[in-house]
Amino acid sequence: MDIHAYEKIWLAASVLLILFLLGSVTYGAVGPGVAMVSDTEQTIDPGALDETDRFSEPRVEQVGENEYEAYVVARQYGFQPNPIVVPANSTVTFYVTSADVTHGFEVAGTNANTMVIPGEVSEITVETDDPAEYGIVCNEYCGAGHHVMQGNLEVVSQSDFDERTSGGDGA
Repeated sequence: MDIHAYEKIWLAASVLLILFLLGSVTYGAVGPGVAMVSDTEQTIDPGALDETDRFSEPRVEQVGENEYEAYVVARQYGFQPNPIVVPANSTVTFYVTSADVTHGFEVAGTNANTMVIPGEVSEITVETDDPAEYGIVCNEYCGAGHHVMQGNLEVVSQSDFDERTSGGDGA
């Protein structure tokens, strides 16, 4: 049986397209910066966040040189703390939980995006660069006021961060 040259070309192109699509799906599932919500975190009682050490006072705290942890609570219809203030040129790990319903936590203009489920703690790490201001939006429908649920992430200079946090009115 003789196969025409055009059929061979289309057959090769089809096989290459299939391999490319499989490769892109595989890369998307295991590629750098892509992670599922970790199940290594212990679950917490969303109705008793006031009694939980990490979330009783949502805040940003320094844990190492240029390393910070931000404890964030999402509830209808906002984020606490707001604004979240972090220093420039640092690594910030956000620990986000919900006090009521499923929310989203997306830092607009970055690749920081996670689902926030009551009783679960979502963890996402972000490296900050120069001072800037980013919007935080809820990208999971959470009720009638979902469209107004927003917050701010302020990346400020180290001196501004120190001034804000030592003055008692910080993040």
